[in-house]
Amino acid sequence: MSTKTPTVRYNNWCSYEDPLYFGFAPQLSKLILTKTAVRSQKTLELSQLLANVSSISDLHLDFRSEKIWVLPECPKLLTPVLSKLQHVNLDHLPEGCDLAWTMFILEAAPSLKELCITLWDHWCIMATDNEFRKKYGFCEKIDMKWKPYAPDFKHKNLVKLTIYGFQPDDNLLRYIRSVMEHAVNMAEISLHDRKVCVSCSDLDSEIKDKFCTSRYPRTAEKRKQTTEELGSLAMIHFRFFVYMTSLALVQGGALEGAS
Repeated sequence: MSTKTPTVRYNNWCSYEDPLYFGFAPQLSKLILTKTAVRSQKTLELSQLLANVSSISDLHLDFRSEKIWVLPECPKLLTPVLSKLQHVNLDHLPEGCDLAWTMFILEAAPSLKELCITLWDHWCIMATDNEFRKKYGFCEKIDMKWKPYAPDFKHKNLVKLTIYGFQPDDNLLRYIRSVMEHAVNMAEISLHDRKVCVSCSDLDSEIKDKFCTSRYPRTAEKRKQTTEELGSLAMIHFRFFVYMTSLALVQGGALEGAS
């Protein structure tokens, strides 16, 4: 735990039993959890994990491009522990997964201001051998099932949604429209292409064949079409972003004519 900022980082625990718990931690404000989950491991219930922590304002969950290991829970259970949450980062979600389940965070965290989601099949951190995956219980892509507890709820504090790995498919367009519908004071939606990793270029051709070509809207015409489908020109921003895992952020900026 950091002495300067009340932060806890926890990486790749075993969760056949309850994975972790906190005693009384009234000053803990930032929690970063990273895990590669397999089929046999339990999902994490935030209401239990944070039962003695009421001050979380920044939550970062990294799924390593594999199984979703956090359980969507009802607002009655979660709101007491997420009432001060302002920033959420959901990293390395499998590409193509239905994001509807992430709405449970909006329902349960009324103070949330920013939500950042990264969709990325990051092959160089994933187990790629089929026999190995079967032996150790790695999952194929399975959508998390979730139904809203209050379908017409309104969120008044969420002002920014950021998505890395945006593709203009029905799944993501439907999700963004849903967030816009519930977040009545949304001011900015930043849509980035898939992150790029230098190490992935060293993978063998069999794995590279699994890469899906990005359909990110890079031309003005395609960006206009996407914004029209979303129904809002003013708040949608298309961004160009390159991320190098072995180096650093080397290039960034907005695509011209995107707003």
